[in-house]
Amino acid sequence: MELEEVLSSKTRLRILKLIYTLGQLNISEVGRRINMNYTAISEHIKILESAGILELRTYGRVHMYRFSGSPRAQAIAKLIEVWQEPSHNSAGLWDKTILG
Repeated sequence: MELEEVLSSKTRLRILKLIYTLGQLNISEVGRRINMNYTAISEHIKILESAGILELRTYGRVHMYRFSGSPRAQAIAKLIEVWQEPSHNSAGLWDKTILG
């Protein structure tokens, strides 16, 4: 699956941000947190898992999803990390550049 297909869904991006933030979650908890049903979340997670971004860990009867150690997962994690950083310096840089 191509990058555009994997990341084109707002729901998949929300799932990735949520799992990145909390470390690992099961499908039911993901669904509760983003207010979607189990079937819809399951389909999105299957796509993310097949792309090598998420991996399944089983603890008895509990199935938890988390970021895999793949280069793709690391790249997505870094993107989320950078995107969520507060940009305190951007206003100052803008002022210096524009106002000189």
